[in-house]
Amino acid sequence: MGFVLPVLFALFAALSNALATVLQRRAALTVPQSSGFRPGLVLDLLRRPLWLAGILAVILAGAGQAAALATGPLALVQPLFVLELPLALLIATLLTRRRLPSPLWIAVVAVVAGLGLALAGAAPAGNRTHVALDRWLPVLLACAVAVAGLAAAGLRRPPGRARAGCLGAATAVCYALTAGLMKSSMHILTEGGIGAFLTAWQTYAFGATGICALLLLEHAMQGGPLIASQPALTLGDAGISVALGVLVYEEHLRSGWWLLPQLSGIALIAVGILALARSGEDEEGAGVDEAAGAGSGEGPGDGTV
Repeated sequence: MGFVLPVLFALFAALSNALATVLQRRAALTVPQSSGFRPGLVLDLLRRPLWLAGILAVILAGAGQAAALATGPLALVQPLFVLELPLALLIATLLTRRRLPSPLWIAVVAVVAGLGLALAGAAPAGNRTHVALDRWLPVLLACAVAVAGLAAAGLRRPPGRARAGCLGAATAVCYALTAGLMKSSMHILTEGGIGAFLTAWQTYAFGATGICALLLLEHAMQGGPLIASQPALTLGDAGISVALGVLVYEEHLRSGWWLLPQLSGIALIAVGILALARSGEDEEGAGVDEAAGAGSGEGPGDGTV
């Protein structure tokens, strides 16, 4: 029962993020496309009511995620955000009043069943409340190098799968790092109050990485097909978050024969996500994407259209 609250908070955040990314994807397709990094992209989006509505949903998702991370392990909370992808698909389907084909229902079931199997096998435990700066420094450096390398590699390529995949992976690193830093800052808020929260470096660090993730996400959505960006974003966010939970917060996962259900669950999730992302790419080619939209989340985000 100890992890009921973080699960509920995480599910609320996943639903809010799914709604946000559907709206943001639709808005992103109404602004001029760019072949390189363009900070003015956000200024264009600020003029789109749909994008602003998406940002409101992002704020609600952030509140839910913060509550979840404050009460549960990072390795439990962040993997639940893979549900954003099927949730975004369902929301987009409702908005366009289209029926979801049977193969996509099977893909949705595969993601949900795989997530349940993987988490049941792993049984993440531990909820460390303090992480020293010297433990954070190598993690921050490694993530910064990874983001810079992936973003540079993506932006050097023309629009297409390679570009979208690299930018999606860079976004995933930012989302996972944002969640890890947010968890620290939430514990600081709980234990030290608002004053300690406002003077903690983690608070400003997770704000900065969150903004970076937002910029990368918008460029990833414009950079190429969903079949390339969404799996990298969804699986990358979950996988890196679990690694941060284990390495930084000393959270524990079951090993031994329990690895079998964990790997089986991950395989189901991967198959389901690839199918859902491919459906988003097909619909985009048919013009449905322009009407419905979709995207990710951790951080953020992981949706389809």
